[in-house]
Amino acid sequence: MHKSSLLLSIGLIVFSGFLFGQAKIPSAEALAFHKSRRAALGAELPPNSVAVVFANPTRNRANDVDFIYHQDPNFFYLTGWREPQSVILIFSTPQSDQNGVYSEKIYIQERDARAEQWNGYRLGVEGAQAMGFERVALRDSFVLSPPDFSTFDQVLIVDFQNDERDLAGDPYDLYQLKKTFKKAINFPSDFNPTKYSIQQSISTVTPETFDRLKRYVKWQTERDTTLLDDPIIKDFAALAALEVPADLKSKTAFVLEKYRFDVEKLERIMGDLREVKTPFELKQLRRAIEISAIGQVEVMKALHPKMSEREVQGIHEYVFKKYGAAYEGYPSIVGAGNNACVLHYIENSDQPADTDLMLMDLGAEYEGYTADVTRTLPVKGTFTTAQRQLYEIVYNAQEAGIAKAVVGGTTAKITKATQEVVAQGLLALGIIEKEEEFRAYYPHGAAHHIGLDVHDLSNYGPLPENAIITVEPGIYIPNNSPCDPKWWGIGIRIEDDILIAANGPINLSEGAPRKWEAIEAMMQEESPLNQFVLPSLSN
Repeated sequence: MHKSSLLLSIGLIVFSGFLFGQAKIPSAEALAFHKSRRAALGAELPPNSVAVVFANPTRNRANDVDFIYHQDPNFFYLTGWREPQSVILIFSTPQSDQNGVYSEKIYIQERDARAEQWNGYRLGVEGAQAMGFERVALRDSFVLSPPDFSTFDQVLIVDFQNDERDLAGDPYDLYQLKKTFKKAINFPSDFNPTKYSIQQSISTVTPETFDRLKRYVKWQTERDTTLLDDPIIKDFAALAALEVPADLKSKTAFVLEKYRFDVEKLERIMGDLREVKTPFELKQLRRAIEISAIGQVEVMKALHPKMSEREVQGIHEYVFKKYGAAYEGYPSIVGAGNNACVLHYIENSDQPADTDLMLMDLGAEYEGYTADVTRTLPVKGTFTTAQRQLYEIVYNAQEAGIAKAVVGGTTAKITKATQEVVAQGLLALGIIEKEEEFRAYYPHGAAHHIGLDVHDLSNYGPLPENAIITVEPGIYIPNNSPCDPKWWGIGIRIEDDILIAANGPINLSEGAPRKWEAIEAMMQEESPLNQFVLPSLSN
């Protein structure tokens, strides 16, 4: 070996050890949580089955620059692993090898000192073992010697999105991991998850569920008429009786037998697990929510008519980072005036008028968990009469929704309670003439789960204790709406994060004032940002 090459190799070995020392291993509390979640999933799996969960793809931003990597929520929930190019297997019953028995196996990317110098530290096999995984292997072994999935009665997966790149020069990237896996389970290239779901439902339909399935099939086949090319779905759609003939069920079972995988069970199991927050998760979410509420309060104190939407966004996100929340849980929504009537407005590029309201829908992400808090403020510090009248309707609607956020309640009941208040309020103000017209100005639902996703995974059944949901009614009256112009350009949403507790709902984001009087009072307080004055730009 050339002398310079030898020195380089020695340097890389030393550097590699240094990098490993810098890589972040989660706390003992976090590791115990993730291990318990793997055990909980394993306990729910069908006999002789395996769940296979892949890490998220890396996302290219432009040229040779990627977006900051964000792990797949299910993968993170089960592992705490933040690196890409990985896959984990969770078994329903222990497997055995020369080292004994194990219930899980994770495949990860290898250490690479040169790559780590450019793109950040990797934990490698030793780091993964330190995190408590029972079996750790490098990702190349998954491709070169894939597991034998034919020994399992069921392989549980989430349907593929096929949105990962085939990275040039990397024969063991996520694209190749999934390609190998698909081949191993005979995953068809033309797999249609909707057709599969309907066939699964036909195989288990009962007289009690027949009508609901018929309506679902009718809705799906109207959206995609090619579904009727499948003879099973076509025959079912033509049925008039409440019972599926035995021969059709047999035919369906025969077709489903060729699939050695299931794309529905895993998501249902994960939905049940993730909607009930553990004490560890409640701690993380409380922190994310408190930080987000403080951001709302600081903007209330700082807001003035010369402040742009983008500047308001910056204050919120500065507060997040000041408290250790590295990221936002979703793209920040800061819309003034008519922009607030665009539900997912994220341009945040306008300068508001003095008479505008400013809608701010933001959430800090703390250790993977995201809050979701919305407040609507008068840019000038006081609501106009029209703004206040609509604001009070939204506030009262939210109060009605929060009252329904109880154990055993549903997000549908919460939404209905808010809709009734909004409809009656808009009627009383003459903005609508018929009750059903409220949907033009309140087009969304009022509640969703939060957690590792801002719209967190759930099966949306009766609300369990220790779920956390939003309650977020709104009224949005865009310019040129068919009502008195004094209402035009007003968009209002109030959103809080509610813990479903045994003794009733707990508002975790109550630190940010909601009542219009309290908002106006807070906006009169002095902001420390008033002392932060930047020099003028030269041109």
